[in-house]
Amino acid sequence: DLALLMYTSGSTGTPKGVMHSFANATAASEGIVAYQDAQMGKDFTYRVLSYLPLAHIFERAWVECAGFVMGRGHVFFAESLDTFLADLQRARPTVFISVPRLWLKFQQGVFTKMPAKKLDRLLSIPILGRIVAKKVLTQLGLNEVIMAGSGSAPIPPALIDWYRRLGLNLVEGYAMTEDFAFSHTTTKTLNALGHVGVPFPGVQRRLDEAGDVLIKPPGTMVGYYKRPDLDAEVFTDDGYFRTGDLGEVRPDGQLKLTGRKKELFKTGKGKYVAPAPIENMINESPMVELSLVSGVGQQAAYAMVVPAEGLRPKLGDAQVRAEFEAEMATILKRVNDNVADYEQLRMIVVAKEPWSIDNGCLTPTMKIKRNRIESTVNEQVEKWYA
Repeated sequence: DLALLMYTSGSTGTPKGVMHSFANATAASEGIVAYQDAQMGKDFTYRVLSYLPLAHIFERAWVECAGFVMGRGHVFFAESLDTFLADLQRARPTVFISVPRLWLKFQQGVFTKMPAKKLDRLLSIPILGRIVAKKVLTQLGLNEVIMAGSGSAPIPPALIDWYRRLGLNLVEGYAMTEDFAFSHTTTKTLNALGHVGVPFPGVQRRLDEAGDVLIKPPGTMVGYYKRPDLDAEVFTDDGYFRTGDLGEVRPDGQLKLTGRKKELFKTGKGKYVAPAPIENMINESPMVELSLVSGVGQQAAYAMVVPAEGLRPKLGDAQVRAEFEAEMATILKRVNDNVADYEQLRMIVVAKEPWSIDNGCLTPTMKIKRNRIESTVNEQVEKWYA
């Protein structure tokens, strides 16, 4: 029987209603609990802070439904966005999984109290480094976390590495609304930076001839609500779901995502550009909160960035502005030195206002809404290139 009707985020188009049955939702939830028990032992103390919208598949699967299956532990609830850090301190979770933007904001909050170079230097000192790292995690409310994860969108490998230096074994996962948030994860041993790990037990995976990632998980959706035409497009004859993501698989089975089909665009050079890997490189900078790479039909791609929240009020200062512009020039060179010639950026521009859920530029899980952001600058793009 139909259990849940969940909607996709709409980051690349109109949200679609995803139908999940009780049987498949239960199978995926049982898999989630088995994974957590295997990673942390069945006797670990389970504490989690529930804060993502219940309209988001991850919160439904990993907190609500997995909680029903697990039948133990303590679920805390965030009061509001303003009290989030206090709620985190109150809960002291042992499991904390979030979206890349929040992991980045945590890091930027630390950097406002201690410059990145100074912290890096302190962390490199053997005994003192462990003391400093523990203090940072304690201030964030993450010092008791046993399992930390990131999902929903790509996370810069350098950001994962930074948390691991603090002693937090941050792993990356990959899943969708259509598979009940149960597809791939990195583990304690299979955790190469820039990869989303291996399939969960029970999840079958293969790549088609074009490199499209196909999966057959226990939590596969029944279908799209009132869209049998889409069902026919996304399922193969043997029941695999076409994720729309492009990937490569290492010999040890770890998957690397190389782009999303719907996000690919052509510049005037006639070749497709995958924006996500380039955005990941840009987002490694502590001065950048979010970025978008576009440039359909232009002679070269461009990037648009939102400066870090703590930096924005200071950009009116000439020295701070000069440092920011120098950082953008460094990013531009680093990106262009590491991508193919047809993927190189012509320029980096700064967004006039931060992207948010309220202004329609971010989804409820803080993924960028490409079409929306691109439409707000359509009239300016030609002037930038001119």
